[in-house]
Amino acid sequence: MSKLSETRNNVIKWTFVAGFVIIVIILIMIENQKFQLIAGVIFGTLIGILNFLELEKTLIKSAKMTPNKAQSYATKKYFLRYGIAGVVLLISIKASYINIAGTVIGLLLLKFVIMFTNLFNDKKYFKRIIGKEE
Repeated sequence: MSKLSETRNNVIKWTFVAGFVIIVIILIMIENQKFQLIAGVIFGTLIGILNFLELEKTLIKSAKMTPNKAQSYATKKYFLRYGIAGVVLLISIKASYINIAGTVIGLLLLKFVIMFTNLFNDKKYFKRIIGKEE
């Protein structure tokens, strides 16, 4: 398995784990509209992962292009991914069975997983962030 595939699978795995933890917290702590919130988290997480996979395909394909073509291609795909996120948010606003806050949490969950897995993966980086240089 290549390093790229390993990283992708690791990020997706931890995103599902984090999503599951959030769903359990919602089930324990939230009284009202818990199922709409859970539906939003699931919906947002799945779309976030699909956008992440699309980003991977975009980067791999654009790396094989000339710089001008790659920039144009990557820009188009960038706007497509954010357009999809916008449509997902509109759907969650319009649908009464999906909570918008849950959808936003789901969409952002992958980004937080990437940030935290990389933050805690490198001890030197973590120490620099909290101000304790070696």
